[in-house]
Amino acid sequence: MATVTTPPELSTHPPLHPSDSEAGRRDAPWWRSAVIYQIYPRSFADSDGDGVGDLPGITRRLDHVARLGADAIWLSPFYSSPQADAGYDVADYRTVDPVFGTLQDADALLTRAHELGLRAIVDIVPNHTSDQHPWFVEALTSAPGSAARARYLFRDGTGPGGDQPPNHWRSVFGGPAWQRVTEADGSPGQWYLHLFDVHQPDLDWTNPGVPAEFASILRFWLDRGADGFRIDVANGLVKAPGLPDWDHEQGMMQGAVETDEQPPYWDQDGVHAIYRSWHDVVAEYPGDRVLVAEAWVPSLDRLARYVCPDELDQAFNFSYLLSPWRAKDVREVITDSLQAMDSVGAPTTWVLSNHDVIRHATRFGYPAGSDLPKGIGVDDPQPDAVLGLRRARAATLLMLALPGSAYLYQGEELGLPEHTTMPDEVRQDPTWVRSGHTQRGRDGCRVPIPWEADAPSCGFGPGPLTWLPQPQGWPDYALDRQVGVPGSTYELYRAALEQRAARGLGAGSLAWLDGYDDDVVAFVNDRTLVVANLGEMPVALPADVRVIVSSLPLPDDGTGPVVPSDVTVWAARPDHSPRQMATSSTAFAATRTPSLPARFTSYISASARRTTDCGSSPRAATTTPMLTVMPTRCPST
Repeated sequence: MATVTTPPELSTHPPLHPSDSEAGRRDAPWWRSAVIYQIYPRSFADSDGDGVGDLPGITRRLDHVARLGADAIWLSPFYSSPQADAGYDVADYRTVDPVFGTLQDADALLTRAHELGLRAIVDIVPNHTSDQHPWFVEALTSAPGSAARARYLFRDGTGPGGDQPPNHWRSVFGGPAWQRVTEADGSPGQWYLHLFDVHQPDLDWTNPGVPAEFASILRFWLDRGADGFRIDVANGLVKAPGLPDWDHEQGMMQGAVETDEQPPYWDQDGVHAIYRSWHDVVAEYPGDRVLVAEAWVPSLDRLARYVCPDELDQAFNFSYLLSPWRAKDVREVITDSLQAMDSVGAPTTWVLSNHDVIRHATRFGYPAGSDLPKGIGVDDPQPDAVLGLRRARAATLLMLALPGSAYLYQGEELGLPEHTTMPDEVRQDPTWVRSGHTQRGRDGCRVPIPWEADAPSCGFGPGPLTWLPQPQGWPDYALDRQVGVPGSTYELYRAALEQRAARGLGAGSLAWLDGYDDDVVAFVNDRTLVVANLGEMPVALPADVRVIVSSLPLPDDGTGPVVPSDVTVWAARPDHSPRQMATSSTAFAATRTPSLPARFTSYISASARRTTDCGSSPRAATTTPMLTVMPTRCPST
């Protein structure tokens, strides 16, 4: 077997990122290094058989998250909602929608999470409400210029009789971002802004009543035991003064904009005053509560402004999520991310999948850098499912070795792919309709989880109903077919999280490693060596290290284990202590197998291809100088 020879001794750059202890943060808040598991309530577990996941179902399955090794959960919205956008259209922020349960069910969930040692982060949606929110209902029955309308962005139209929208802004979900209302007397009236669905009117955060109401909402959930908030569309609350015209197709997810020009409704400087006030609210409570931004911004430097010391604590790293599976790109985004966040003293976050993007087990099944549509359908080019899962496992192991906080999306620990053959007639994402059936949207990553291979709905609920159809092959990904199986994706995740905690990788350091070709990402986190081979040829490990975890079993070329293509390895450096050398027996047996075992080959192939339905029988680390990033200037108070 051909290999790339590596130096007999490790040679590293000066540290790019110091550990928390080296930076003087010996008692750092939990969220700086936490692994946070996202739960999308509609699709996690259904307790009553109606086909929709709910809070009691989540509570009954929380032990899975604890056994996996996560530190916290993040719950997507479960508030009272007409469900025009799967709960992101909130009608009442202080009640639970009956489809998900009751307020008592929410209390029980928070209590159980804390019993299991899990923190619980809840979603907050401050950019817009539902059109059935009492505020908006009042606005529709009130006159133009009224106090009720001033909470939202109502404007007069343009053209003869005001028949045209106030400007050319477009909705993220397609079509115009303005909707005209009928006044109380039956005449055509004003227009209101909705950057998302027509049923999601944008709030006007310059109105004093809006920030006061949300401060009260934050306290309501903090008083009930929430450990923090994930802030939906954190970059969108403030619009440019005067609502200047802007006429481009745009979005917030993959393939976001058709121009480099920043829209006048994203990432306006005024949002930072809002988050400084939220910081003060959360600081009133004990226990290191956390504020997390979902902010799609044009650069990591702009993202760092959201996590200045007196604002939010974390921000999702979408630059990393969207980075192609190429070593140069991966090294570059890791370097840029760490330097940007270090410049303001914030932790870097790492994420590969969530409820808004194509699952990474599918994304990585296409050639690196492919321009994928916003949602994949049956008539689109299909991914290489086996290659996608192989790369996804390697990418996850690489991500979990990075210092900072890592986010997992439900089901990725099972290796779940996107549902790329979902019939168009069952799609529920409003993007599909609003785009004129040109963008299939996000339903493919939101399919209910398979828990038990031979049960109806793969154990998602007590009966066969699921709000979105589960694809063929779902039983082979079920949890009960992976627990205790050497080489399964679940066991890989469990072992990686165990080792990440034992070795302190989340609070660790990072120094790039010299000696490998440009197709390899190699670094040292404290005393752990990480080698990810993104190239085609296998590479050798240094002779004096011991393998701890690998994303696939490592073959042996006669001189020692080698790292095949699309595989990541964690190894202990020679000065590691015996305690840190300890490994999970299941995972270690799998990683030390000299060749890919038949059982594993059949598992990974069947998982990617079987057709049974549920319930039925640029920068090279070796040559390129370290990137210099100017310190981020935090917004003034």
